[in-house]
Amino acid sequence: MSTLPDLRYSDVEDALRASVRDLLADRCPWSAVLRRCETSEPYDMDLWRRLAGGLGCAGLLVPERYGGAGASAREVAVVLEELGRAVAPVPFLGSAVLATSALLACGAGDGADDCLGPLAAGERTAALAVPFATPPGAPFPASVHAEGDRLTGRVVGVVDAVVADLLVVPATGADGPGLYVVEVGGSAVAVTLRTSLDLTRPIADVTLDGAAARRVAGPESAAAALDAALVAGAALLASEQLGVAEQCLETTVGYVKTRYQFGRPIGGFQAVKHRLADLWAAVTSARSAARYAAACLATADPDVRVATAVAQAHCSEVAVTAAEECVQLHGGIGFTWEHPAHLYLKRAKACEIALGSPDRHRAALAALVDLPAATP
Repeated sequence: MSTLPDLRYSDVEDALRASVRDLLADRCPWSAVLRRCETSEPYDMDLWRRLAGGLGCAGLLVPERYGGAGASAREVAVVLEELGRAVAPVPFLGSAVLATSALLACGAGDGADDCLGPLAAGERTAALAVPFATPPGAPFPASVHAEGDRLTGRVVGVVDAVVADLLVVPATGADGPGLYVVEVGGSAVAVTLRTSLDLTRPIADVTLDGAAARRVAGPESAAAALDAALVAGAALLASEQLGVAEQCLETTVGYVKTRYQFGRPIGGFQAVKHRLADLWAAVTSARSAARYAAACLATADPDVRVATAVAQAHCSEVAVTAAEECVQLHGGIGFTWEHPAHLYLKRAKACEIALGSPDRHRAALAALVDLPAATP
C-alpha cells in the first residue's frame, strides 16, 4: 500500500506560483485573452516564450541532463493551476506535458532525447498527435500508417498542434505500433485549424501524406509510452481545472459583495450564500484530488491510475459547476461577450471531455478498484 504524500505546497512551489502569477498578471489580463481569441493568432507566443524560456516552465518535467529543470509533476501542476486561473492561450499542456511526457517515456537512446533539449528551452514546441478526447487506456490509434520512415494518415482534434514545430505521432507499421517524430512544414504535413468551443486553446486536424518521420519508440514500448503521456496529461489537467474553478469562485464572491439589490449586497441573501458555500466545499475537495494525482505522478506511485481517475471525474465537474455559477450569479453581464465568465465556462466545458470524460474515468475507476457494474 502506498503512503499518503504531503499535499501541502512547498516553498519552491509557492515561489514558482508567484513568478507565474506575476507574469500572467502583467502579460495576460482577461481583456487581452478576449481580444486575441477570435483573431488569426489565438495563441500568445510572446507570452509562451517568456513562460517557457524565461521562467523555465517548458522544461520542468525534463531531466537536467537534457537541459531541463529536473522538477516533478507537482511543480507542473502548480503552473497549470495558474494557467487555468488566467485561461492563458499558451501551448503548455500540449507541448510541455503531453508531447514531452511521451518523449520521456520513450527512453534514452531511441532518439527522443534529441528533441527534449529544444523543447525544454522553449526554442521549439511540440504536440502529441492524438484526438484531445483520448483517455488513458484507449487502444493504440490506427489512423496513421507507417511505411518505412514515411507516415500517411489523418488525426482530428489535436490540441496545440497549430503552433507546434514537432509532432509526436502514434502510427502502425508492418512490425506493429510505433511513436514517430515529424517536423511540421512542407507539403506532406498539413495542420488545419478547427472551430473549437474553447477559443483560447484551439484544436486542429493533422494530415500526413508520406511525411518524413523518425521513429523514437518501437512495438515493444510505443503503446506504453503513449499511455504514460495520456495518464500524465489527464492527471495534470485536473490542476488546470482546479485553477479555473478557483478563479470562478473568487470572481463570483467578489462580485456578489458589490452588486446591490433591494438595498443590500446580493451576497447577503441566504440562497446565494448556500450556493457559494457548496461551491467552496467542492473546490476544496477538488484541490485535494488534483494534488494527490500530481503527487502520485511525481513519485510514480502505483496508485497513480486510481488517483487520476478520481481527479478527472471530480475536477471536471467542479470546474464546470464553478463556471456555471460564475455566469449565473453575475446576472445579465455574465452572459455578455464583454465579460470573461464565458471564457471560463468554455474552457471548463472543453476540458470536461478532454483526455476522457467524467463518465469514462468513473468506469475506469470502477474497474481499477474492482467495483461491480451498476445495475440498470
